[in-house]
Amino acid sequence: MADFSDYNDGKRGGRIRVRAKISQLDKKTLVINEIPFGTTTTSLIESIIAANDKGKIKIKKVEDNTSENVEIQIQLSVGVSPDVTMDALYAFTDCEVSISPNACIIEDEKPKFIGVSEILKISTDRTLSILKAELEFQKAEILEQLHFSSLEKIFIEKKIYRDIENAETWEAVIETIDKGLKPYKKLFVRDVTREDILRLTEIKIKRISKFDKKKADEEMKELEKKIAETKHYLANLTEFAINYFKNLKEKYGKGKERKTEIKPFDTIVATRVAANNVKLYVNREEGFAGSSMRSDEFVCNCSDMDDIIVFAGDGKMRMIKVTDKAFVGKDVLYIGVFNKEDDRTVYHMIYRDGLRGNVYVKRFGIKGLIRDKEYDLTRGTEESKVHYMSVNPNGEAEVVTVIHKEKKHLKKLEFEFNFGELDIKGRDSVGNILTRHPVKKVVQEEKGKATLAAIKIWYDDTVHRINRDEHGKYLGEFSGDDKILTITKKGYFELHTFDLTEHFDEGTILIEKFNPEKPISAIHYDAEDKLYYVKRFMIEPTSRKTLFISESDGSYVEMASTAANPEVEIVFGKTDGVSPRNKKMNLAEFIDVKGRGAKGNKLSDYKVKDIMLMEDVQGEMADKEQPEEESGNPEAKADKADIVKGKKDSPPREVEFEIVMPKKESVKEFEVKKSKKSKVEKAKTPKKKGKAGKNQMKLF
Repeated sequence: MADFSDYNDGKRGGRIRVRAKISQLDKKTLVINEIPFGTTTTSLIESIIAANDKGKIKIKKVEDNTSENVEIQIQLSVGVSPDVTMDALYAFTDCEVSISPNACIIEDEKPKFIGVSEILKISTDRTLSILKAELEFQKAEILEQLHFSSLEKIFIEKKIYRDIENAETWEAVIETIDKGLKPYKKLFVRDVTREDILRLTEIKIKRISKFDKKKADEEMKELEKKIAETKHYLANLTEFAINYFKNLKEKYGKGKERKTEIKPFDTIVATRVAANNVKLYVNREEGFAGSSMRSDEFVCNCSDMDDIIVFAGDGKMRMIKVTDKAFVGKDVLYIGVFNKEDDRTVYHMIYRDGLRGNVYVKRFGIKGLIRDKEYDLTRGTEESKVHYMSVNPNGEAEVVTVIHKEKKHLKKLEFEFNFGELDIKGRDSVGNILTRHPVKKVVQEEKGKATLAAIKIWYDDTVHRINRDEHGKYLGEFSGDDKILTITKKGYFELHTFDLTEHFDEGTILIEKFNPEKPISAIHYDAEDKLYYVKRFMIEPTSRKTLFISESDGSYVEMASTAANPEVEIVFGKTDGVSPRNKKMNLAEFIDVKGRGAKGNKLSDYKVKDIMLMEDVQGEMADKEQPEEESGNPEAKADKADIVKGKKDSPPREVEFEIVMPKKESVKEFEVKKSKKSKVEKAKTPKKKGKAGKNQMKLF
């Protein structure tokens, strides 16, 4: 595989990213079937082992099963994600290499660095000039053949060869032939030269005796046709050159097709996929943190490429690199791994301004920091102190109890505060005054729920990855335990998390947010029966990749949908010389929801040529009706309630409605015959009453 996004037209500074082809055999095994250009299986395995020794990846062993085809199996350690390891192999080993192009030509005996597009233009212009010269040469040759054929025809047909019998000298022979050709010189392509006459004298008597005028005319017509064709090519040289290149490809390209798959690669952030090869420790009282302090408090596992963020009791904050031991500030309140791209973590802090100042509360996010720089999160007054600090990965807002110090005339010794009532601001914000009295301590009463909106996820089918950058198909908003459902062409379904490091198969035919209440409608081909089947089943939440069609080789899923009423159009092929008409089918009406292991119902006895998934019409109608139902129009709601409940005491109204006949029934035209009555009869006729004594509704 190769990515030419940064090719830069082959100029200096460009690069080509080439990757090995890695697939997942199971949860504990990765397989490499193709290796990048410029590498060997030996060098690739050595780079994988080196990355493992440095702690960048965690693998158990590497097996080289290469024979005719490349096959390198990588056994993963227990608890290691295959998706993260796959990205780590691209980031830290020779599974991805960069090739730097630098196109150069020699012009006037000097090197010249230009782009490939310009080289191609120069080469194409050169090819055009060569093709033009070849056509001009071909045209001259054909004209020469036509010229001599005309001379030969006149010489023999007009019997000029008989006039030379009385000539006594060689010069007289030439003059006689020239004199005989003179009346016909306008018919020739060019002027007759002495060489032409000498060539006529070399014609043998045998050829003269067997001369065929009809055959000669046909040959001359063929030559004239070739001349016209050559002139056409010269007039349309560009078109001729395009056909020339196409013929070259057809003639010499067979068996030499491109084997490298060209596709854009996703950008892998090394810090995301690096293995946690370092243990972080901290001494909160003395203010030191590092990986070599094994006798102190353990914080977390991290990578040597991670950044660490530290909050101290005096309201100071700093970001450092993971080292053996470093001073981070005394009275450490919080220490952990900092992700620069994280925009969902919210920090809560309650601090005292100075020794006797007010107590402030703030809720803030942190985006960009400079390494080893100290930041003051308080107002900057000396002897400020942090009473409470919490880190909330998903913007949770907890409730705390603030307990005052005992003081005369202070009636309220404690009160509750909900961080959800506070807006999220920047780290430099001072915050709001929480209380003007001294605080003894702050106690968390209950953990808060997430206050941030769910994450919007998109799926980019070019790189087969999910993202938050609005690239590709929108999947929906995700939070908590939400999953992504995928169904592949090979007949597997799988539930994925919405972690951006997730990998998705290239054969994915359906990907969407998982809804456990929606049944799956699928049409699959059974290679053993050589028939198409329709099945509908529910998916139970599972972490395993599950097969739901036949295991026979050649079986595959033609289409899959989670729509309530999926409709398909079936295009049939010829069966015994007969082509049935296309058929539309509602899968929800065709088959009921059954178990995952059921084969399903046979789609058709006829040969199926194509199956096209149509839109869920009924589902769309329901969606269009929903906004009207939720609208703030009280009259519309009242009308709907009356119709549903069938109230009898409702006042008479004029209602416009449309009569929809049931499906599969023919609609018959009918007319309402009105009897002609006199005005007196109309007056005597009483009005019909409803069951409740009210006038019935008028129909229009």
